[in-house]
Amino acid sequence: MKKTLTFLLLILGKLVSAQQKAPAYPLITHDPYFSIWSMTDQLNASPTKHWTGAEQSIVGMLNVDGKFYRLIGHEGRNYKTVAPLSEENAYDAKYVTQKPSGDWQQPGFNDASWKSGAAPFTLPGIGAGTIWNSREIWLRRHFTINNDIPKGKAYLYIKYDDDAEVYLNGSLIHSRKGVTRNYEYFPIDEAAVSKLKKGENILAIHVVNTGGDAFIDAGISVDVPQKLDESVLTAVQKNVTINATQTIYDFSCGPVDARVTFTSPLIITDLKLLSRPVSYITYSVRSNDGSKHRVSAYLGASANLATNSGIQPVVASDASTKNLQLLKAGTLSQSVLAKKGDDLRIDWGYLYIGAPKSKQVHQYISPVAEATPSFLNPGSIKGKHKLEGTRLVLNTTADLGVVGASTKEQFFLIGYDDEYAIQYFGTNLKPWWQTEYGQTIEQELSTAAKDYKKVMQRCRDFNGELYKDLEKSGGKAYADLSVLAYRQSIAAHKLVKSPQGELLFLSKENFSNGSINTVDVTYPSAPLYLAYNPELMKGMLNGIFYYSESGKWKKPFAAHDLGTYPLANGQTYGEDMPVEESGNMIILTAAIAKVEGNANYAKKHWNTLTQWVNFLVTDGFDPANQLCTDDFAGHLARNTNLSVKAIVGIGCYSMLADMLGHKEIAQQYRDTARNMAKRWMQMADEGDHYALTFDKNNTWSQKYNLVWDKVLGLNIFPASVAKKEIAYYLGKQHAYGLPLDSRRTYTKNDWIMWTATLTDNQADFAAFIDPIYKFALETTDRIPLSDWHETTNGKHIGFQARSVVGGYYMKLLNDKLNR
Repeated sequence: MKKTLTFLLLILGKLVSAQQKAPAYPLITHDPYFSIWSMTDQLNASPTKHWTGAEQSIVGMLNVDGKFYRLIGHEGRNYKTVAPLSEENAYDAKYVTQKPSGDWQQPGFNDASWKSGAAPFTLPGIGAGTIWNSREIWLRRHFTINNDIPKGKAYLYIKYDDDAEVYLNGSLIHSRKGVTRNYEYFPIDEAAVSKLKKGENILAIHVVNTGGDAFIDAGISVDVPQKLDESVLTAVQKNVTINATQTIYDFSCGPVDARVTFTSPLIITDLKLLSRPVSYITYSVRSNDGSKHRVSAYLGASANLATNSGIQPVVASDASTKNLQLLKAGTLSQSVLAKKGDDLRIDWGYLYIGAPKSKQVHQYISPVAEATPSFLNPGSIKGKHKLEGTRLVLNTTADLGVVGASTKEQFFLIGYDDEYAIQYFGTNLKPWWQTEYGQTIEQELSTAAKDYKKVMQRCRDFNGELYKDLEKSGGKAYADLSVLAYRQSIAAHKLVKSPQGELLFLSKENFSNGSINTVDVTYPSAPLYLAYNPELMKGMLNGIFYYSESGKWKKPFAAHDLGTYPLANGQTYGEDMPVEESGNMIILTAAIAKVEGNANYAKKHWNTLTQWVNFLVTDGFDPANQLCTDDFAGHLARNTNLSVKAIVGIGCYSMLADMLGHKEIAQQYRDTARNMAKRWMQMADEGDHYALTFDKNNTWSQKYNLVWDKVLGLNIFPASVAKKEIAYYLGKQHAYGLPLDSRRTYTKNDWIMWTATLTDNQADFAAFIDPIYKFALETTDRIPLSDWHETTNGKHIGFQARSVVGGYYMKLLNDKLNR
C-alpha cells in the first residue's frame, strides 16, 4: 500500500514541472562526453543520441503476459562493413599532393609511383594517421572483397574537410563542397554499386583543404535490414515531465502502466554526488485493469557509448562485483586523450551497465542484430559474457514477477569511467571523484546502488525547491525554461582537480569551436553557479588565473581559452578578445565576492586583477576593432555594449577594493567608472535609445552587460539608462524574441534573459521571456537547447547543448542578492 501511495503522489503533483515539449530531452547527462538525449517527443520513436546527434542507442522494453512493448529508443540502422574506416580496421592508401596526370580515378591507373600512407590523412596533432598539410590531396584506396557482397543499400561512409569528390571503380559516387562535421553515410546509386566485385576494388578521392583543419577517411558499408519480431508493440506515451535532475515518461502498455525515469543526480550543492559518473534508469510498473500480470523488463545499451565513430572495435565483458551485476565495454585501442575538437565523442575508458544482484536479473553481451530478439525469445539467448567486435550491445533483463495494483520497481545503473578526463598544461588529470574521494568506478556504482532510495528522495526535494525558487522569481515560463537548461549547462563541463590542488570546472564550447574553459562562455553561464555554488564558479576562473600568474600567458589582458577540449594546454583560439575577457574575469570575481560576502578570492589574484583593470581603463571605453563574445556577428569597432562591460568591470574592481579596505583605490576607480558612464551616455545617445556603436546612427543593440550594475548594486549608470533601453526594446521584438542588435534578426536567448532582468516589473519581464519559451516549445530543430536562434521563425542558427544557458538564472541571482 505504501508503494502504491508513493506512486500516486508522484503522478499527482510531487513532480512540479510538467514540460510537455522540448527541442530535445535530457536522459543521461554528466559531462561533454557522457551525455545522451532523446531527439523526438516520443521516447520510443527514434534511437537515443549523443548531444552531437551521433547515435548512442539505449533500448528499453517490457514483456507483459508474453506481449512486448517498446518503451525506450528504437533500433537504428544495422550496417555491415565492405571497406572499413581507419578506426575500424587500419588501412593504407596511395596518395599525392600535386595534381596527377591521366585518369587517376580509374581502376587501371598506374599508381606505383605514388606515396603510401596510413589513414586518416590529417594535420599534425589531430590524431594518428598520415600528415596532410598541403591544399589538396589525391588518394587511391585499394580494397578486396573476399565473400559475396552483402545485400542491402550501399553507402559511402566518410568524413572530410573541406571539399571532396569520390569515385568507386571509376564511377563518381559523391561530390560536395564543405565539411562533414562527423562521419556521415551517403547513399551510392545502384549503377555504381553494380561495379563492386569480388576481388580488388578501388576508391579514388580528391579533397581540397580550403582553410582550417584538414581530414579524409572513407569506407563503404551496406545497410542490412534488421528482422525484428512483428509482435513488438509501441507503448503509448501519455506524458513526459522534465525536472532539474530527472526526465520522466509515463506509458500505457496494455493492461500495465509503466513509468520510466532517467535520473542524473546533478545536485549542484553536492560535489561528491555531482561528480559521480552514474545515472539511474528506473522502471515502475503496476496493473491498470484490476488484474495481475506477469512482467519482465529489458534494457540494452550500445557499446557505441564508449566509441567516437560507432564502428571502432570494442571489447565487452562481465565486470560483476559482490553486490552488483555489471557489464563493461570500451574500445580496443584505448587512445587516451588522443583526440581534440568539437564534434567528437569519447573513445577511451569504459561504459558500465548494472543492477543489484538478484536471481531475477540476467545479463549478456551480443551483436546488435541479436540483442532484442534474444529478449523476445528468452530460450534462444546466445549472448556471451565476453565479446570483441563492432556494434555490440550490453543487455540486461529483470523478471518483475506478478504485478498487480501495487507498484513494482526495477532500477538500472549506467556509468562511465573515463580514467583520465583532461590534459592540463601537459598533465593528464583524473576526474574529480577519483582524485578527491579516492574512489574506483566499482565503488561509485556500489554506492549509487546502495543509496538509490536516498538519492531519489534528494533529487525530488531538490527538483521541487529549485522550481519553487524559479517560479517565485520569474513565473512559470521562466521556471520551465530554466529547468530545461539546468542539466544541459552542468553537463557541458568537466570537474577535475589541478596539479596545484585547485578545483577546475572546465566547459566545452559545444558546437561552437570545441574550446575548453572559454572565458566568454564562462561569463554567460555564470548566474546558475553564482546562485547555487560559487565554488564551481571559482572552478571556472581558476585555470585562467593560473594561465596568467604562472607566466604561461604573457599578455596584459585575460586569455580567451585554455585550449581545445579535452586538452587544456594553452589558448588555441586564433584571436584575442582583450576587453571582453578582461571585463568578464573582473566582473565574475566581483560577483563571487558579492555572493560570499567577502573578497578573499579576489585578494588571491589582486595583482592580476589590477593589471587587467588598468588595461580596461586605457583601452576599454572606446574599443578598437575587435571581437567580443558575440564573435559570430563579426568584428566591431567602438562597440557600446563592450564599452559598458569595461565600465562595469572598472566599477567591479572598485567594489572589490572597497571590500578589501583599499578605500582610496576604490574611490579612484569608482570615479573613473562613473565619469566614463557619463561620457558613454552622451556619445551613445540616439534620443529614445543608445546606439550599437559610438559612430553609427540609427542603430541599436541589447546592452545586456549593464545587468551587473543592477545585480551587484554598483550604481555606476543611472537607472534611466536601462529604463530607456527597455522601453525601446519592447518595440523591436519578433515572434521568437528580441534580436541581438540592428544588424540581424537572430538573437542569443541567454542575453535576452539578462536584458529582461533589467526590467522593473513582471509584465515587462514576461514580455521578453514568453517569446523564448515559445521558441523552446515550437522550434523544429530537434537538438538540445540552442542559445542562438532566429527570432522570425524559431530556427536555430548554430550552437547546441552549450553551458551558456546557465545564464537563464540571472533573474534568480538578482533576486537572491537583492531581495
